[in-house]
Formats: sequence, C-alpha cells, structure tokens
Amino acid sequence: MRIVVQRVSHASVTIEGQCKSSIGKGMLILVGIEESDGQEDIDWLCKKIVNLRIFDDENGVMNKSILEDGGEILVISQFTLHASTKKGNRPSYIKAAKPEISVPLYERFCKDLSRALGKEIGTGTFGADMKVELLNDGPVTICMDTKNKE
Repeated sequence: MRIVVQRVSHASVTIEGQCKSSIGKGMLILVGIEESDGQEDIDWLCKKIVNLRIFDDENGVMNKSILEDGGEILVISQFTLHASTKKGNRPSYIKAAKPEISVPLYERFCKDLSRALGKEIGTGTFGADMKVELLNDGPVTICMDTKNKE
C-alpha cells in the first residue's frame, strides 16, 4: 500500500456536486492499493498513521500525534499513486489492484484506521470522480509505502 499523508487545516471531498465528507484540522490521506497488499500492510499503516508526530506541541514543534492532537482523518482512494512513468508519456497503472481486490482492502483500511483513531473518519467513494479540496497546513506532506518499511 502506498499513501500520501497531508496535514490539513480542513479538507473535503465532493462527488457529483454533493459534499460526501469534510474534516477540520487533521490528515487527508490518499491511498493506493496493489495486488500483493493485505492485512499486514493495513495494520502497519494504521499504527504508523495514528502515531505519526506531525502536529505542533505547545512550543510549535512537530511532536504530537493525531491521537494527542484530537484531529480528524479523511481517506481517499487513489489508484494513480501506483503510476509507472518509466516508458513513454502515458502513465501505466498495471501495479494498481483491480476493484475486486482493492475495494475490500480499502474498506478494511478505513474501518481499521477509524478504530485506531477512536472515532469515525471521512471517506470518498471508491472509483467515483471526486473533487478533493484541502488547505495543507505547513505544508506537511509525507509519503509512505509498505513495500519500503525498512
């Protein structure tokens, strides 16, 4: 699994003109799933995300996790995170998992992340044409890939 975490002041996702989810201060997470991903990847990411110290403490130092800061999370499926641009100018998405694999993993990831956070998270709709708005705070943007844990 490959994710992009952005610390945000606020974020929202709109589908067909309707706001599906919105959050205040917290994290917007884009997630891409490949065929070899599984529960071990989900477990590692959920633990890493909720303990990631990217929120400011009382001294203005990034030293607090989202659990300590009380922030919210919005998760958006993003198969294009697995784009390969090695050949030509048209990205290849061959590494991105097909919906029959990625949809259940995305849903499980969102459920497990919500449990790890201790509250409901916002989501988009898998496969929908989504309009995502955010105000990146910092900016703070962090990429993680479960295939590069070490």
